[in-house]
Amino acid sequence: MTDHRIKKHPILTIPTKREISFTWQGKTLPALEGETIASALYANGIKIFGHHHKDKSPLGIFCANGQCSQCMVIADGLPVKACMQTVIDGMKVFPNDGDPILPEVKSQPTFKEVPEIKIPVLILGGGPAGLSAAIELGKLGIQVLLVDDKHRLGGKLVLQTHRFFGSADAVYAGTRGIDIATILEKELAQFSSVDVWLQSTCLAVYSDQKVGILKNGSEYVLVTPEVLLVACGAREKFLAFKGNTLPGVYGAGAFQTLVNRDLVKPAEKLFIVGGGNVGLIAGYHALQAGINVIGLVEALPECGGYKVHKDKLVRMGVPIHTSHTILSANGHDNVESVSIAAVDENFVPIPGSEQSFECDAILIAVGLDPVSEFYQKAVDFKMKAFVAGDAEEIAEASAAIFSGKIKGLEIAQAMGKEIGEIPAAWYRTGAILKSRPGNVFIEDLPNLAEGVVPIFHCSQEIPCDPCSSLCPHGLIIVDKKDIRSVPTFVGNNYCCEVCEKCVAGCPGLAITLVDYRANPEKPIVSIPYEFSSEMITRDDRVTILDTEGNSLCDTEVFDIHSIKTSDRTMIIQVETDKEMAPHIAGIRIQSPRITQPMFQYVNHVTDDTIVCRCEHVSAGEIRALIREGYKDINEIKTVTRACMGACGAKTCASLIRRIFREEGIPNDKIIDPSKRPIFIEVSLGLLAGENSEESK
Repeated sequence: MTDHRIKKHPILTIPTKREISFTWQGKTLPALEGETIASALYANGIKIFGHHHKDKSPLGIFCANGQCSQCMVIADGLPVKACMQTVIDGMKVFPNDGDPILPEVKSQPTFKEVPEIKIPVLILGGGPAGLSAAIELGKLGIQVLLVDDKHRLGGKLVLQTHRFFGSADAVYAGTRGIDIATILEKELAQFSSVDVWLQSTCLAVYSDQKVGILKNGSEYVLVTPEVLLVACGAREKFLAFKGNTLPGVYGAGAFQTLVNRDLVKPAEKLFIVGGGNVGLIAGYHALQAGINVIGLVEALPECGGYKVHKDKLVRMGVPIHTSHTILSANGHDNVESVSIAAVDENFVPIPGSEQSFECDAILIAVGLDPVSEFYQKAVDFKMKAFVAGDAEEIAEASAAIFSGKIKGLEIAQAMGKEIGEIPAAWYRTGAILKSRPGNVFIEDLPNLAEGVVPIFHCSQEIPCDPCSSLCPHGLIIVDKKDIRSVPTFVGNNYCCEVCEKCVAGCPGLAITLVDYRANPEKPIVSIPYEFSSEMITRDDRVTILDTEGNSLCDTEVFDIHSIKTSDRTMIIQVETDKEMAPHIAGIRIQSPRITQPMFQYVNHVTDDTIVCRCEHVSAGEIRALIREGYKDINEIKTVTRACMGACGAKTCASLIRRIFREEGIPNDKIIDPSKRPIFIEVSLGLLAGENSEESK
């Protein structure tokens, strides 16, 4: 096995899987049973999966979610998405270079009737919202078909190794996303009225109120539901910059899929674009996987994600460049460096502020768009339809869990079930969980240097309350009517018994404990730690930092241990001066040396910013047509093939609209491209009912 697999992880268990083999361009390579082709290739150090037919530029993985076709390869003679297709022992895989190796047709295919079924409730999406809705319906004995395109249920929960924010009572706050996925999956399995189709994709919602499902990737089925719930989550937004199609430019979901689901190390030095929760969390996941995070750029003056997520990164040693943007990804066949610049109040790069950083991967996390196409079609066709989770409104996964729970009961009501009124408090809780980060306060550090004092380094209004339930004596208070309030310590300094549950259990790793009892002049500070126990050991000398990532001093580790309820969070203790102790928030994980800019700014020499990834249509081509008078994106599509690629305009349509805005064309003058009836590519044979074994 190669060195590109993650062999140790502070949170994830490394599973033992049977090794199989496949060939890449005729060379035999190892793979693990059940993993995707993309992960197997990355594990073997292969990042280029093919070359674009138009300009022969290299292609690699981008979304790892089946939404685009950047990772297309030829497996056993057929074009497949490497991120979705699992490796089969002995499989022969070739790059997609525009000349697919087609199998010889030996006989005419045979066909059968396309199966049709009726079901009371059809749920599209097995993430937090879809699972929660299905559980509520299962409790009521309502027949449900839950369809998801992945190998297991949980959606993005299966990629989240961190503890969740939100309400401990309502949505498992304080529990890791990977564990919430398992909890929900096990709960759903109790209900015989819920049928689950995995590795199955919704293709279309039709005007006759039927829904086309590609079941198990091999059989086309038409489902007629009484009620449709769309809980398909969200897709990542794309960003136009020079070099944006280079292998090594990932969406955040693709990066987390490789690292946290498949335990493959896709980079050594990562740079992040986007300071929302997705980008901030992905940076922390990278550090846990042993990947250096060179920096993060955010165009706004402040990161849009939770401050505790940002603080967690900076005190690990990751620079956050606010009011900056990416200029280009640089490299020949792979990302080799990134160039950034400061921006003015209009987000225009400021000349002379350019810097370049050496890296081999760039993670794009610039927001999400709801996957709501099926819901919109269902509404158009007068179906009884509901929408939940990110497909309804982009928010945190905790909000999606509660949203799904409410929608499950609303569906039951719509079907005439007598369940009583849904409590108004549920809707208030749902609104709180969806709320954006609120006010930021000056960190309130206690002056009294005696006894034991918990220090709260969270100073922003966000929905979160696990710390209040962790203290065995109820000494930490969060307003239960509005859990966005910051916590307060209501005990005196001699009430705390130093159980350290609040330190280990805080989702933001934002609580430290200062113990003055043994030596008031040199108190002991307990700090949460979620990295390999081999990185820091007792008596090691470490750099301690404050909430904002400022270095306070170097000191020796007094002790490192875990507690019974720690759930893989370690506690590091240091001894320090009493004046400094309340300011300590974390320990530097990576050296500042690796985050320094390159000596010389790298200028990408060609003006080839790609807008349409699938067809490699540049911004220049689009702009030229707009200046000729084109205002209908369908016409632009006809001339350039933009929006005609495999992703179905999921990434480029919004970028084309942006170019229109830059050219001064108002929104009401722009004609959007026609929506495709089929959501994901599928062979015509399957749609016609071709026998699946013969189609292979």
